[in-house]
Amino acid sequence: MSLSQEDGKALVELARSAIEAHVRGEKLKMLSWSSEFLSKERGVFVTLNTVEQDPERLRGCIGFPYPVKKLGEALQEAAIAAASEDPRFPPVRLGELGSIVVEVSVLTPPRPLEAKRRADVQKMVRIGKDGLIVSRSYTSGLLLPQVATEFGFDQQEFLSQACLKAGLMPDAWLDQETKLHVFQAEVFAEKSPRGEVVREY
Repeated sequence: MSLSQEDGKALVELARSAIEAHVRGEKLKMLSWSSEFLSKERGVFVTLNTVEQDPERLRGCIGFPYPVKKLGEALQEAAIAAASEDPRFPPVRLGELGSIVVEVSVLTPPRPLEAKRRADVQKMVRIGKDGLIVSRSYTSGLLLPQVATEFGFDQQEFLSQACLKAGLMPDAWLDQETKLHVFQAEVFAEKSPRGEVVREY
């Protein structure tokens, strides 16, 4: 499913409205997801960045890697969780709403990343296009496609960072017991708090 600019704008605005309602203690509007793209099951992540400092600094990021809910429902839940449940940060306060930009990533279904020789999987990762999910036993870690570009990771470093995100050793991706998945994302974000929404990926 390819999203239009209008779809992306609607997604970011929906995420923003859910965050602001939650932070203000207001009742969340229950929508019917009459728009076709909002009623389809898709994985989605919401990322919040604060623009009080230069460069922007991460303020929260939570989502659903797999298409287990309708996009509209998953988006609202992810937006609220990114603002209030990311264990790395305290909940977003009312006074911060005007200094945070909202980014929405809509994911394709993850697919296994496999090669005859495990070391060869790094050649298959497309920097700037693929996101990674690393999982083993009861732990997993996910990095969105834009992370590799923003931090200048090459393929090996991207895999290592995804392992670290899962709480594993950085070379755990070389072990056949470690499961690797890739996905792509369509990403839309505010250029400034409550400002114009643009497609980033």
